[in-house]
Amino acid sequence: MATTTGGTAGPRTEPDRRNLTSMETDALIGGLNVSDGHPRMPLTASQRAIVDSLPVLFDEADKRVFEEIEAEAQQAFLHGIGQRQAPIGTGRLVSCYSSSVAMDITARALAHRTATIALVHPTFDNIPDLLKGRGLSLLPLTESELEGGEPQLPDEVGAVFVTTPNNPTGWVLAEDGLRRLAAFCARTDRVLAMDTCFRAQDKRAQYDTYAILNESGAQWVVIEDTGKLWPTLELKAGFLAWGEHTDLPLLEYFSDVLLSVSPLVLLMLTRFAQDAERGGYAELHDLIARNRHALAEVLDGGPVTLTDPDARISVARVTLPEDGPDAVALYDEMVRRGTHVLPCGPFHWDRPEDGVRQVRLALARSGEDVVRAARVLVDAVRAHR
Repeated sequence: MATTTGGTAGPRTEPDRRNLTSMETDALIGGLNVSDGHPRMPLTASQRAIVDSLPVLFDEADKRVFEEIEAEAQQAFLHGIGQRQAPIGTGRLVSCYSSSVAMDITARALAHRTATIALVHPTFDNIPDLLKGRGLSLLPLTESELEGGEPQLPDEVGAVFVTTPNNPTGWVLAEDGLRRLAAFCARTDRVLAMDTCFRAQDKRAQYDTYAILNESGAQWVVIEDTGKLWPTLELKAGFLAWGEHTDLPLLEYFSDVLLSVSPLVLLMLTRFAQDAERGGYAELHDLIARNRHALAEVLDGGPVTLTDPDARISVARVTLPEDGPDAVALYDEMVRRGTHVLPCGPFHWDRPEDGVRQVRLALARSGEDVVRAARVLVDAVRAHR
């Protein structure tokens, strides 16, 4: 599959068969990257000061006990986004290199209990890929089915997997919906697994999930992530938590994968989380909202529409006109123009055709980059009508 530097590439014969991460990797070669959901906006002044303090943090990390550093990081991050009953210090909350590592550990542990998982549809394709990679069969569930809290499931389904806020739609499972779903899982003896990696970007998702899960009596697993928040060049951590009565070999499988994440990274993330509570989260939310508004303004009156105007997370879907290029053709054309987005077919992991008229843009960028990408997108659509 031929590519060139500078963000350009020849047409791909089968881009719809590639996974989203490989497309995001291509975007790192060069050009205008509004592809991946990782934060790539400039550091704020207070964040720059934290980065400048890394030599001091290195010496601190060398002297302090790891368990203290880890607990401090987990508390600063999770308490700052409303998760007061997260199981910090219980042995049921571990730190991973990334949320994908936590996801793979979860997939392996779920396969120890069941052969079939009900999974939200659509969602980012590495979630179903990791689950299937551990031998699990998947049953799609819509967001509305999950929100109702009583999905109709075959007996062989042993777990329900929810992404909230969901990527790419921005949908959030509300507090009452989670309470109903957790009660359903407890009553039917199913594990409830949750990926909440975009939680810090949407206040609607910041009710105390752990309080509800603990009260429900369900077996549960939750994956958290710092990697969608701050432009730290992939210095991040994922957190994997589970309930007191969750009968899955998560700690065993965690120890198979890693000893610990870097205490230096955890100290840095503590400082970023503290800065976020002092106003950094408000700045982040404002940046995302401004960029979504700027995107909508460029699209206004044109052939492309904003799909999820009420979403709060740092990605946005746009819907393409029926008489224009489909998502794959537009993706190819935009790559030729040095701009990288994502076609939405792979998010619809069970029915890729559902995403054939949508592409996704990242919003955790400078406002100038979002506007430039939106204009390239509109021009590319008009050129193919």
